[in-house]
Amino acid sequence: MIPVKIGAMAAEIAKELQEADPDRDVEFRINAGLTAIADGAMIKSVMENLLGNAWKFTSKTGKALIEFSVTGDNGRQVFFVRDNGVGFNMEYVSRLFGAFQRLHRHDEFEGTGIGLATVQRIITLHGGRIWAEGAEGKGAAFYFALGGADQ
Repeated sequence: MIPVKIGAMAAEIAKELQEADPDRDVEFRINAGLTAIADGAMIKSVMENLLGNAWKFTSKTGKALIEFSVTGDNGRQVFFVRDNGVGFNMEYVSRLFGAFQRLHRHDEFEGTGIGLATVQRIITLHGGRIWAEGAEGKGAAFYFALGGADQ
């Protein structure tokens, strides 16, 4: 595990999403200076999944907002990706990280249903944890902390 410029990575992923669909009205607020001790390729997969989901689930939002930053939890860095998209009902939060579990119909949003299961596996391999909060029609936030004393 090495220091990874996770904020710069998030900014690059955001740029790629915007270039792929330049007609979308999406504001990104990314703390580009953040670093994390992680496996670079694995954490890139985490960020692609989380930011990709935020992009997907804000596709029907007029003025979409996607954020990536950090907060603290007992002195530990907690990263988050938050959006103002369709959100989800917290009653079903336990299904979010299961493989092939979907909270939205296939005809509403495409996807295989393995992205968040992959994210959870990677975060767990890093000795961390991931959790989510959301509300229908009010967006979602995915929080994750990585293991290690430097986090």
